[in-house]
Amino acid sequence: MKKSLLFIFLLFSVSYVAIVAQTKSEQLKQNKKNLEKEINNTQALLDQTRKNKKASLQQIAILRSQINNREELIVSLNNEVLALEEEMELNIRQSKNLDRKLSYMKSDYSRAVYNAYKNRKHTSQMVFLLSSEDFGQMYRRLKFYTAFAKNVRHQVEQIQATQEEIAIKKAEIQQIKEEKLIVLSGEEQQLNHLEKEKREKDKLASDLKTKEKKLAAEIRQKQKEQKEIDKKIRQAIEREIAAANAKENKNSNKTNNPATSGKSSLTELRMTAEEQQLSNTFSSNKGKLPWPVTKCSVTTAFGTYHHPDVPSVEMQNNGINLLTEPNASVRAIFQGVVTAIIDYFGTKVLIIKHGEYSTVYQNLSSVNVKKGDKITTKQIIGKVAKNNSNSTYELHFELLKNTTHLNPALWLAK
Repeated sequence: MKKSLLFIFLLFSVSYVAIVAQTKSEQLKQNKKNLEKEINNTQALLDQTRKNKKASLQQIAILRSQINNREELIVSLNNEVLALEEEMELNIRQSKNLDRKLSYMKSDYSRAVYNAYKNRKHTSQMVFLLSSEDFGQMYRRLKFYTAFAKNVRHQVEQIQATQEEIAIKKAEIQQIKEEKLIVLSGEEQQLNHLEKEKREKDKLASDLKTKEKKLAAEIRQKQKEQKEIDKKIRQAIEREIAAANAKENKNSNKTNNPATSGKSSLTELRMTAEEQQLSNTFSSNKGKLPWPVTKCSVTTAFGTYHHPDVPSVEMQNNGINLLTEPNASVRAIFQGVVTAIIDYFGTKVLIIKHGEYSTVYQNLSSVNVKKGDKITTKQIIGKVAKNNSNSTYELHFELLKNTTHLNPALWLAK
């Protein structure tokens, strides 16, 4: 009895750990799948920029992103190998426990069969039953024989089931071994790709150094143009806030609850209950919002910093720049209302309000909506325009809370 309880405990413990290990393995596989998808998307954009001699800055930015993705994938593959080794070790332990259990069951079964065979020489079952002193004793003896026969059959079934379980475990161990070899092969391939991309990046960086003055001038010119657009965007958002607050003030005055005025009327939106709810819902989705284009690579990050490839230039980006496919469709990252469409040298800038939050979609060749339209999440709102300077397709995307710029990378889904 003690042995049986011990086996049950051991099998339960190992099975629980195996389930945890299996869950971990599935999570690693999903992470690997996501990284591989990201690498494939980035590779397509990288191949596109390689054909374009004017897109050297975008090319090195994508290479940097691709190198980071590959490094993450290699770490993920290494973790998957470790998880597979852990899973295999657990399966081996389970298999050994089952072997021991099978050995004990066979031993018990052998003893039962041997005793039954030995006792049959002394008296047959029928004689044993008929020699009972009374009907009650006969019934008890019959019940004993029935229980004994049932127990023997159960032992045979248990032995067969355990043998099948052992066979399954051995097949699982073999499958894990084969899977491990595939993962190791994939890891080796990624290391080779990584080495080539690092060499390509270093060569490109060396070439860019010889053109640093020219590139610095181009970047500064783009920054100057961006500041002009930023000014128009800020003015459009401030006008929207001022108009909304004026409307709210008017409604408040009617109910003898005058609203505050001053600087906040231009920089902070006084929301209706509906806008507050929309704003709260938007905020609760931080880190889970969809990307404005489905296939893209971040070429310019948010914030103030020295350009990674032209250190003499200090970057100041209110959003993120996303290199994407030719004529890529742009989608709204959340439901809201179109508050402004700005024309700028043949391209368009679209602003959508989500309560106190706003999203800005810049460098659109066309838009599918108009001011005042209610927009749903992932609704197609336009297409990305072609850059005249280097013939690439790049979306500039911004996220604001009232008039304060936020880092979009922290809000979009990982």
